[in-house]
Amino acid sequence: MARYNLLVGFILLVLLVAPVYSQGSAVWKDPSPHITRFVSVDKDVRLEVLDWGGSGRPIVLLAGGGNTAHVFDGFAPKLTAYYHVYGITRRGFGTSGYSATDDPAGRLGDDVVAVIDALKLNRPILVGHSLAGAELSSVASGHPGRVAGLVYLDAAYSYAFDNGRGSNIMEIQKLQGPQPPPPGDADLASFSALQKYYERVNGFQFPEAELRLQRESTPAGRVGKGRSLPGGALFMPLMMGTKKYTEIPAPALIIFANPHSQGAWVDNNTDPSVQTAAKAYSTALVALTERQEKAVENGVPTAHVITLPGANHYVFLSNEADVLREMRAFLAGLH
Repeated sequence: MARYNLLVGFILLVLLVAPVYSQGSAVWKDPSPHITRFVSVDKDVRLEVLDWGGSGRPIVLLAGGGNTAHVFDGFAPKLTAYYHVYGITRRGFGTSGYSATDDPAGRLGDDVVAVIDALKLNRPILVGHSLAGAELSSVASGHPGRVAGLVYLDAAYSYAFDNGRGSNIMEIQKLQGPQPPPPGDADLASFSALQKYYERVNGFQFPEAELRLQRESTPAGRVGKGRSLPGGALFMPLMMGTKKYTEIPAPALIIFANPHSQGAWVDNNTDPSVQTAAKAYSTALVALTERQEKAVENGVPTAHVITLPGANHYVFLSNEADVLREMRAFLAGLH
């Protein structure tokens, strides 16, 4: 599929108010200090762009699969003292529009470049979590010189780098670890209650705006069913490796979580069956992750590869201080 010309014809709408969400008869307002913009990147597709402000070089945050830019609501403000921070919600999620494509990696990468052009950002740093690694590699490969650096937050798996020597993400997807108990009736009484449920399970909180974009609210203000997310159709082609990136042609900081934390609910669980299942899962996952780490270290010798033992897949939430420290050191050395 031919790439769209995304260098002209963008429409930028700036909304100088934070998003609001109904909660029964009350209205909840996102407390994160950003403004919301919408950028047209394709026919009938506008992407939500969050702008946390700040001064200095631009940073663009890209969420992992299934999340929106609001997952960075707590993390992004920690960077604004030295950088101007933005976040993009990819097509098909949150309040961003959607249309299908037969080239997900190229299309999503071009969407990011469309936003960069619309906002007139000069060689920003792209920071991507999880599946956003595909977008980072797509932009760096398809648009050389457009970015100053890349930060992969547990995001350099085979969808982002695959030279045939690492682990295929589908191998990791097949692993089955112990699952936490689902949220109970009390956990669904409100979104703040759901936040506390995830904190008990994971050991850290998800921003409330992110949870509200994942699930509907009932008229009584309770947490309702999960929202339909059409962008999910893009993920299987990305993970199946329909497009392989055999190099990362830009300065890169690559952070792996290994061994992965399976959450506070496992750490605090005394059930022998849970502990046995968790250990087996961890052993298998460590082996696959180490194989991918070595492939990246050998295949991208210019990259700075960091391993955070015991970090959650959401490394920027579970190990915020570590990630900020490594990012600041890396970014300080960029030209």
